[in-house]
Amino acid sequence: MHTQDLFVQRPAKPSQLVLLFHGVGSSARDLAPLGEALAPHLPDAIVSVQAPEASGRGWQWFSVQAVTEANRPARVTAAMPGFVRAVMHWQQDCGVGTAATTLVGFSQGAIMALESTQLDNPPAARVIALSGRFARPPRIAHGSVRTHLLHGDDDTVMPVQGAVDALARLQDLGAIATLDRFPGLGHGVDGRVVDAIVRRLTDAVPAPI
Repeated sequence: MHTQDLFVQRPAKPSQLVLLFHGVGSSARDLAPLGEALAPHLPDAIVSVQAPEASGRGWQWFSVQAVTEANRPARVTAAMPGFVRAVMHWQQDCGVGTAATTLVGFSQGAIMALESTQLDNPPAARVIALSGRFARPPRIAHGSVRTHLLHGDDDTVMPVQGAVDALARLQDLGAIATLDRFPGLGHGVDGRVVDAIVRRLTDAVPAPI
């Protein structure tokens, strides 16, 4: 747990847990407004989680210094144990299990959340990836995990084609996956994205693992 993690909403006895993961050079505080926008629609515990490594004035899960398609997967793999520990910390704190946990990641936070679905034991039953990508094309589909990709059509940082390709690959693997595309949206979040997150969060939750 990072001392700068922020509780956005904490019910006395939450039945669901929503964890927010920010992008590189950002912080837990930067995603708090997204959590606040979601809170009126959800009875769940909502926590904005801060990455562990300093990056300029913000934080990161892994360094993007000289990052390439070839070396990104190894960096994500090295960061994954810490990411999973952060998820497990809040699950234990809130008394919520894997089947009732949703990871909502933006940009680098989405990369980490998406790649966690490829572990032998994914830490959450649902991942919502905002303007994100897999570090490598998906290799595994767990029947207990739902993956929702939300992406701006005008994203020049992580082009939407990556999400289109990921959805096709996930569907080929038999995964439960969706893609919501937003015309005119770049690498960011707007009201349409918030509405789509709420829609995905209020879908039926997968059966417990």
